[in-house]
Amino acid sequence: MSQSALRMALLAAVCCSALAAPPAKIVLVAGTPSHGPGEHEFNAGATLLAKCLRQNPGVAAIVVRGGWPADDSFFEGANAIVLYMDGGENHPLLADDRLAKLGKLMKNGVGLACLHYAVEVPGDHGGMELLDWIGGFYRRLYSQNPVNDVELTQTAPAHPISRGWDTFRSTDEWYYRIMFRKDDKRLVPILTAMLPKDAPQQETVAWAVERADGGRGFGFTGGHFHHNWGLEDQRRLVVNAILWTAKVEVPPTGAKCDLTPEDLKANLDPK
Repeated sequence: MSQSALRMALLAAVCCSALAAPPAKIVLVAGTPSHGPGEHEFNAGATLLAKCLRQNPGVAAIVVRGGWPADDSFFEGANAIVLYMDGGENHPLLADDRLAKLGKLMKNGVGLACLHYAVEVPGDHGGMELLDWIGGFYRRLYSQNPVNDVELTQTAPAHPISRGWDTFRSTDEWYYRIMFRKDDKRLVPILTAMLPKDAPQQETVAWAVERADGGRGFGFTGGHFHHNWGLEDQRRLVVNAILWTAKVEVPPTGAKCDLTPEDLKANLDPK
């Protein structure tokens, strides 16, 4: 290769490197310790999910442990935010002016995923926002949450979130009778179950939306029992969904999400 050709090749390599997109920043916010051992292990669960996310190219996953970050700079430049924490009237999202601040991020197209208890907010304080941002929410007294051993059916096989996993069975506190907008054209049920046992009907327990602001939202009602992250189908479903909310291309065979038995025992809260 001539000197001139070599210089051109080096210049092209430098230009390509400079133009390469930065990794997608995904911020996982884990709530404070809650419930008994092995339940609501938000810190350990978020750490596991972050490990899985980092196994996929183009991802920078950051875990905020032990509650909402005191410094809003954690969210700067985020492509997606994942909330895995206690919800209800004391949902950390509802304190101070966090709902408004998150709203600004949503308007800028930032993705949002809410896992398990994080999908529950009062209808008159956060409910309308979650309807917009992720497509649904758990409303106390209307929605239900008993522990059930059920078959979870993949209901949108063509959706990127559904790549690399199939219908599976799990015992968990699967929330159902979720509040959705009537005839919401954005809503895609991802996972359904026949609940309750005594009068079964198809209930959506995981779903996705693409918002008008360009952002994406995902809700997942499982995740009560930490050991269920050992289920590869469940784990890949959620990792796929988080990647999708961050607008990272989900691999044709699903996200890489390898864990060891030791990983499942790590970072558990002292209870």
